[in-house]
Amino acid sequence: MARYLVTGGAGYVGSHVVLALLDAGHSVVVLDDLSTGHREAVPAEVTFIKAHLSEKQRLAEVFAAWKFDAVFHLAALSLVGDSMKNPLRYCRENLGNAVDLADAAVRAGCLKFVFSSTAAVFGVPKTVPITEEAPTTPVNPYGLSKLMMEQALAWAEQAHGLRSASLRYFNAAGADPLGRAGEDHDPETHLIPRAILATLGQAPPLHVFGTDYDTKDGTAVRDYVHVADLAAAHVAVLPRLEQGSVRYNLGNGAGHSVREVIEAIERVSGRKVPYENGPRRAGDPPALVASSARIRAETSWRPKHAELDDIVRTAWNWHVANPQGYRQRESA
Repeated sequence: MARYLVTGGAGYVGSHVVLALLDAGHSVVVLDDLSTGHREAVPAEVTFIKAHLSEKQRLAEVFAAWKFDAVFHLAALSLVGDSMKNPLRYCRENLGNAVDLADAAVRAGCLKFVFSSTAAVFGVPKTVPITEEAPTTPVNPYGLSKLMMEQALAWAEQAHGLRSASLRYFNAAGADPLGRAGEDHDPETHLIPRAILATLGQAPPLHVFGTDYDTKDGTAVRDYVHVADLAAAHVAVLPRLEQGSVRYNLGNGAGHSVREVIEAIERVSGRKVPYENGPRRAGDPPALVASSARIRAETSWRPKHAELDDIVRTAWNWHVANPQGYRQRESA
């Protein structure tokens, strides 16, 4: 049994990574400041440490207390619009704190590092599906902060032998099929939960940004990957680190339009999704679809929940069972 440190393990993707590690029989320590995560998302058998990554002494104490086989780093700021307003904060949180974490790992002799990156490193792609060889030209501080950390990790491998996997997420969606974890953001900005909350009467009608794109129905196309599949990829890359560092795009390799997402929610729920059409948002590309051919070829990873209706169904079940999100569990 291995022991792993998961930063941001109380968050949306992080909590599912914790479940994937537990299901594989491993021991987990979660470090999270709960600024966006939820204490109730962390299973009872997991050691939980409330701390911020800027607390260097606390980090040193954590690495001194446990010997970790790898670090999974998922704690970060992730709102594109917010990064445009607060670029220095994003560089400090997403780059500076991540560097401090990697440095603490190296000092402790923990030389495997799985990094939560993002498709935002590519900016507005010239071709789709997007491969790992596509130019990395981020158009916002969020994407830039993640790309700079990827580059820092590459240098850390040369200098210190720190082997890393940079996992470039596309659109994480859905919830744990067993109902143990789900998506609970405040504010909620992701399409699928926003549409579900609108359908349940817990949020205003969904706003569709743009209906005149050069796509099959005029709405923007995105690649949705089930959060449990995303979590499974974190576990699947560990053996690959024995050979050196890697960078992988994580998506289903198929795109779905906003209108198709709305139709899927209506099929799953049997209800109409209230929505209104509006103009495009500045900087939104028509389509973002990942090629996940490399990670499929080099690891055992295969998506188990690739169908859009399956992704939506787990999200719908989570929100119906948890109408107040984790706040419902916290008050129970």
